[in-house]
Amino acid sequence: MSDIHVTLPDGSSKAYPAGTTPLSVAQSISKRLAEDAIVARVNGDLWDLTRPLDGDVALQILTTKDPASLEVYRHSTAHLLAAAVLELYPETKLGIGPPIENGFYYDFDRPTTFTPEDLEKLEKKMAELAAQDLPFERKLMAKEEGLTKYRGMNEPMKVELIEERAGDIFSEYTLGPHFIDFCRGPHVPSSKRLKAFKLMTVAGAYWKGDAKNKQLQRIYGTAWFSDKELKEYLDRLEEAKKRDHRKLGTELGYLSIQELAGPGLIFWHEKGGLVRKEMEDWMREQYLKRGYSLVFTPHIMRKKLFEVSGHEEHYSENMFDSMELDDGDYRAKPMNCPGHILIYANDQHSYRDLPIRLGELGVVHRYEKSGVLHGLLRVRAFCQDDAHIFCRPDQLVDEVVSCLEFAVDTLKTFGFDKYEAELSTWDGGTSGKYDGSPEQWKMAEDALATAVERVGLAVKTMPDEAAFYGPKIDVKLVDAIGRKWQLSTVQFDFNLPRRFDITYIGEDGHKHQPVMVHRALFGSVERFFGILLEHYAGALPVWLSPVQAVVLPITDRHVEYAKTVVARLEAANIRVKIDARNEKVNLKIREAQLQKVPFMLVIGDREAEADSVAVRTRRGGDLGAKPVAEVAASIRKLIEDKTPVE
Repeated sequence: MSDIHVTLPDGSSKAYPAGTTPLSVAQSISKRLAEDAIVARVNGDLWDLTRPLDGDVALQILTTKDPASLEVYRHSTAHLLAAAVLELYPETKLGIGPPIENGFYYDFDRPTTFTPEDLEKLEKKMAELAAQDLPFERKLMAKEEGLTKYRGMNEPMKVELIEERAGDIFSEYTLGPHFIDFCRGPHVPSSKRLKAFKLMTVAGAYWKGDAKNKQLQRIYGTAWFSDKELKEYLDRLEEAKKRDHRKLGTELGYLSIQELAGPGLIFWHEKGGLVRKEMEDWMREQYLKRGYSLVFTPHIMRKKLFEVSGHEEHYSENMFDSMELDDGDYRAKPMNCPGHILIYANDQHSYRDLPIRLGELGVVHRYEKSGVLHGLLRVRAFCQDDAHIFCRPDQLVDEVVSCLEFAVDTLKTFGFDKYEAELSTWDGGTSGKYDGSPEQWKMAEDALATAVERVGLAVKTMPDEAAFYGPKIDVKLVDAIGRKWQLSTVQFDFNLPRRFDITYIGEDGHKHQPVMVHRALFGSVERFFGILLEHYAGALPVWLSPVQAVVLPITDRHVEYAKTVVARLEAANIRVKIDARNEKVNLKIREAQLQKVPFMLVIGDREAEADSVAVRTRRGGDLGAKPVAEVAASIRKLIEDKTPVE
């Protein structure tokens, strides 16, 4: 058998016998590399380390340092879970088990519901199987033979997948004596590589995500390369639970979701309403400073409008049903852009008028299935800080730069100093699913890439992730515990200007179609507020806090002086309350801290005599007695500077 040539990442090439595995190549380089190896990349594709090489290849051995390895590791752990399920509950039928962000899941059809005790047993069995050093063995099978085999195994979901996805020859993987799965792979070489995992929850899941199909049981788990990484992740989860905006929003009295009104609909209470006002006031002031016109569009509009815009064709499943009125059918608007188009089209525009920037904090309504609703983060009605820019092609780069700078300023103002960007591009036109010509796409993608470079944002290109109507830039923030959130977006649109045939009169006296840019920075007020609550664990910056200070008289005889302090702080435009209850001051301090009030101003005899207050912070700091005027000035400065933390 002739040799094959293996080219390594450093450019060196070495001959090996045909049939050599990537793992053998790793062993020939170093024992440590072979021990750390998880998977191989062969000519750009991921391969099992134990899969024979049958020709000249470019080979890279991936270890735990490569992100692609972790996905393979988690996929293998999902197989380990399925093997454990079949060991303990052999009557179970198998669905699918992919890796996901931070872990994996596997779907099972089992007549009995999995319990928390079952998860403990399964985790123990997984550890036993891992310790047995069971190989992940890849086998090839003809489709018809495979269908006969899996029908004989009474695995109807696997049969369905093979019928739909398998070629004439497909791969399957075995692990231990009972588990075999139709799977593309790749996988780690053996179960002993799987060292740190934990089963998390059981949830219902419809087969293939279709509510018309059978409901399965989905077991979620997490997997990491080491116990240390696993512990760190579980610690982050615990911290995230403490910061859950749904819990904080209720405890702090910001908002509620009322069952009688329906899910996914947010009721902003007094304190939440104050925070929302601050957010919206800041955004509207920025609109005006940055050359936007404030506009408002109706909540419902004729269905015909959305037929022209294309939403009826592309987005109707996410819209509420139409309402039949005496003069036609109407829809609740799912987005603001068709209304802004109508405002632009209402007048004739010259090239000298452009750019025209229309901004609105407008409430939109989208039908989301009840199973995906999630507090403030996924709702059915929300206020979108939406703007649409109509400009000439030669103005596009400057406008996108301005949008990105606005996005960064927004994040910084609200205390987010870590963020990154993703540039979503098309597929070159191969699929036919994208609107616009190749020339338009090149112009738009080049403009967005240039804008990102000018702003200095780190950007990751996401091929074939663009909207059907144009490329986009998404800015993701990183919160206090390292989670990424998608908020700000800048999107190019070839579709709407053409559909509505909007124009401007160019310098040549002829009509031209303007370039249109969609832009949202909060994403939605609801989602942004939910992320703020979690980022700050409820302790919002002073300028956003609904109560910025609370005055705490120690006894009844201090109440009158306390009222004068309240009046002086109110005169400085500080949101202040008085807690004059006949309770111990330590109790009142504790309750104010639980409500995340930034400052507690305690008043006793000495403070009343000295025209001062004893200052405490919500984080437990005792700043001592200070003159009222000094305290008012320092709080006012924190508000005006929008200082993230006091």
